[in-house]
Amino acid sequence: MNNLSGMTGFARVTGEAEWGAWAWEAKSVNGRGLDVRVNTPPGFDALERVVKAAASKRFNRGSLQVSLRIELSDQAGGATIDHALLDTLLAAAEKAHGVGISSEAIATLMTVKGVVETGSANIRDVAANPDVMAELESAAVAALAELDQARQAEGRALQTMLSGLVDELVSATDAAISLAGDQPALLKARLSKQLEELGADQQVDPERLAAELALTAAKADVREELDRLLAHFDSARKLLADGSPVGRKLDFLAQELNREANTLCSKSVSLDLTNAGLSLKGTIDQFKEQSANVE
Repeated sequence: MNNLSGMTGFARVTGEAEWGAWAWEAKSVNGRGLDVRVNTPPGFDALERVVKAAASKRFNRGSLQVSLRIELSDQAGGATIDHALLDTLLAAAEKAHGVGISSEAIATLMTVKGVVETGSANIRDVAANPDVMAELESAAVAALAELDQARQAEGRALQTMLSGLVDELVSATDAAISLAGDQPALLKARLSKQLEELGADQQVDPERLAAELALTAAKADVREELDRLLAHFDSARKLLADGSPVGRKLDFLAQELNREANTLCSKSVSLDLTNAGLSLKGTIDQFKEQSANVE
């Protein structure tokens, strides 16, 4: 038996180096298809392609959010001044005013975008280092592998739960099968009572009554629905044994199960059979709800 995979999970992989520390975080929730969103600091955009390629090899469905956080060491994260840009601004200011620049004016020029940058230049230097990028790529793949393990753990729990629900559905259907055998007798009793209440029980031709009973019984025959339910249960067990990706197939199967249960209830002429059908519908709803978590 192959394992099912869920679509919910979380993983975190961290590391340290001389230039600073980093952490990959990957989380996944349910999704109709595979949607991977990657968030990295400026300069590390090339990692997005790596993450998406690795994710597409591991996962078929799910909404993934993968993020990289970097903290530079104190040495790497100090402020840097673009002296060339500052000198250009000072020269332009002196030319415009024709006098020397005060310390207050210099402080104002220091706030101009690009003159003083805290750590940003060093982050770009880190991103330009191929050894660092290779290490971060490897860590990203490791984070996705850890996320896959979390989803597999959820899948094992789902496999146990869904298998138990199929067993419950089989038991409820077996009960419905035993009750369905009473349908013809109940129909005859109902029709006879209606005729008696109308005072027409002695006026209806016996052959006409038999034909009417046969027609009504055919319309209320639920054996076909019950047989299809049992066949669907076999399909469900096979899908669960095949393992992921089967989430879409399980969802479609749940819709078919619900349709058969609805028809069973609509054809029922007894309260017991109707209750059996409603019990089926309740369990089918649980099956559908849990199937939505399967990849």
